[in-house]
Amino acid sequence: MPRWGMVIDLDRCIGCEACVVACQAENNVPINTEDVYHQRRAIAWIRVERYWEGEYPNIKARYIPVPCMQCTNAPCEPVCPVYATYHTTEGINMQVYNRCIGTRYCAVNCHWHVRFFNFWEPKWPDSLKNQLNPDVTVRSRGVMEKCNFCVHRIVKAEQKAKVEKRALRTDEVTTACAQACPTNAIVFGDLDDPNSAVSKLLAQAEQEGRVYRLLEDLGTDPKVYYLKKIDVAAAAEPAATH
Repeated sequence: MPRWGMVIDLDRCIGCEACVVACQAENNVPINTEDVYHQRRAIAWIRVERYWEGEYPNIKARYIPVPCMQCTNAPCEPVCPVYATYHTTEGINMQVYNRCIGTRYCAVNCHWHVRFFNFWEPKWPDSLKNQLNPDVTVRSRGVMEKCNFCVHRIVKAEQKAKVEKRALRTDEVTTACAQACPTNAIVFGDLDDPNSAVSKLLAQAEQEGRVYRLLEDLGTDPKVYYLKKIDVAAAAEPAATH
């Protein structure tokens, strides 16, 4: 049984947000208009945080994509009074939309701010209504939603493999964000498959000392791994003295 995970190489991320757009289209995420942003109620299953390093004029822009961390010990799960969020046997933190009653306790208990509440019924322009993904449920007003590693793609690939009476091939399935990334900064796959791209990348990066996870000290065991950015210029600079 696979254990799905993701590796995000910050040395490759250019902050283009192709992953954000691909996720919005793939998962029928409502359009974030200017009014929605002003009310701080935008929904983005994956977002790209931008921050700055250095002092003017030697400033460098840094980017870090942030999807759901798919924590093994997810703090959002035990606080749900109706069990609308649960863990699958393949390690994905899932949301059951028709069970959710909108208490938002899960969002409060999520340290990464990757859970979103639907304050309104989702609407799309007429020109975009035919582009909705039929494999993904359109969430209604009053329920929570979040990244689920494009679970509909995983299910479809597993069903195809079952019909063809074979095991799921290595790297047969990937998420929309990983597929859309022009620099291959996002890699998705089975963490328990030593031949998967995600396992090989993680093993190499661990030898280089580049692997870390966001808020790892909380002990939630996230399955999204980050690879530190390689700053050649910083490495060449002499160490600061105090």
